[in-house]
Amino acid sequence: MSAFKVAVLISGNGSNLQAIIDEFETDQSIEICCVLSNMKDAFGLERARKAGIKGYFIDHSQFSSREKFEKELIEVLEKYNVDLIVLAGFMRILSKVFVEKYIGKLINIHPSLLPKHKGLDTHKRVLENNDVYHGVTVHFVDNTLDGGPICAQSKFEVKTKSIEGLEKRVHELEHIIYPKVIKEISQGRITLSEGKVIKI
Repeated sequence: MSAFKVAVLISGNGSNLQAIIDEFETDQSIEICCVLSNMKDAFGLERARKAGIKGYFIDHSQFSSREKFEKELIEVLEKYNVDLIVLAGFMRILSKVFVEKYIGKLINIHPSLLPKHKGLDTHKRVLENNDVYHGVTVHFVDNTLDGGPICAQSKFEVKTKSIEGLEKRVHELEHIIYPKVIKEISQGRITLSEGKVIKI
């Protein structure tokens, strides 16, 4: 049985990428086949290189449209015949065409308990809102901002007034939950059917 092929899209440091690499380093059933970045100096590309994973830098600023940039992404992804695309700090909004091509095979992680606090500055907004809980959400990507069907969430009680403290705790949860969801999708235990998440 061939390995479940995962592509990871990044723009920066790649700490979630590292957590995924570490989790599946000795798991023959999952292969991180490639890492794509729109930023040349993204440290995640170095993480991929060190792990022996093929990395690609595709500069979005060199394309006249979002669609032309994404066509280049798709060419790489098709080459590897990927089973799942994981967004791990990829700071580009994907077009409707790209999202619909990979619907059910495209996931993202967001630093809040969706549907609360979509978009940016989630830690700041949690503190301003005096939220009792904060956390992370893994969801399938659709054509809404951070609004796709939810695969899993993990939360903690807010006991600090520090944005940095919240960020650290959220990163810890992200590094646990993202590999876990990837594994469950690879096993067919989480799937998307008619816009709804099915869990087995």
